[in-house]
Amino acid sequence: MSILVTGSIALDSVKTPLASGEDLLGGSASYAALAASFFTPVKLVGIVGDDFPKANIDLFRSRGIDLEGLQIVPGKTFRWSGEYHWDLNTRDTLSVDLNVFADFQPKLPLSYTDTPFVLLANIAPSLQIHVLDQMERPRFVIADTMDLWIHTAKAELLQLLTRVDMLILNDSEARELTGETSLIKAGNRIRSMGPQYVVVKKGEHGSLLFGPHHFFSCGAYPLEDIHDPTGAGDTFAGGLTGWLAAHVGGDVTFADLRKAVVYGSVLASYNVESFSMDRLQRLSMEDIEARYTLFKAMSEFEVLG
Repeated sequence: MSILVTGSIALDSVKTPLASGEDLLGGSASYAALAASFFTPVKLVGIVGDDFPKANIDLFRSRGIDLEGLQIVPGKTFRWSGEYHWDLNTRDTLSVDLNVFADFQPKLPLSYTDTPFVLLANIAPSLQIHVLDQMERPRFVIADTMDLWIHTAKAELLQLLTRVDMLILNDSEARELTGETSLIKAGNRIRSMGPQYVVVKKGEHGSLLFGPHHFFSCGAYPLEDIHDPTGAGDTFAGGLTGWLAAHVGGDVTFADLRKAVVYGSVLASYNVESFSMDRLQRLSMEDIEARYTLFKAMSEFEVLG
């Protein structure tokens, strides 16, 4: 089954302690759509300016991503610039130029409105709600968020939570949203706000999945070299949602989500091995399945040990 992905599409300038890149394809929707496309057809909803490189459009199309919902308007594409510290877990945002993204109002083509799986990648909650208002009873809705919206649009975020099946956020955001220091309490508290399932990302320490009467802790795939963490969380969300759409024919179960979380982690582990989406462009399903098998074997060994 296909999925609808909406969020930001950007041109990034990224600097790490060892390298840097300019005008890189970025944005929450870009990473998520590309990751999901390994498993299932993707319908992309976003906005770019007329300066958006044709090579990026060609990349989306080469992955079979439906671009009917992509708005290309006069002006400059959303741009973000950031610099990572030596630990690669923290970064400083150097500049944000919303450009055409400042006036983005997602408009769904009629052919998108009955898409069964929806990933609301990280954008303002009001825009995520606007997308849902145009949908015809999707089967499963996943939303991502960030600390900015917790601070500036909490009322809209709380409204959104009553309409989604799963929320994805990182550990500091879970604590900020709930006021709980314990991630276990935070995850369960968020579930009481509306979503049946919650994923709390912990960066290099993996993620936590919360569901009704169930809990799953997923480690992160161990990597010796991390070149660019940008978009890792969006890649995780896209891989997770794409796998669900491809493999779940009925109601989504906790067992389905456990497996989807691992596949999302596998995609994210590949993404950070290079700048922007360079590694994802060179990735194959054979690579994904090989790392999934190794990831699973490592996890089972840890349990047995």
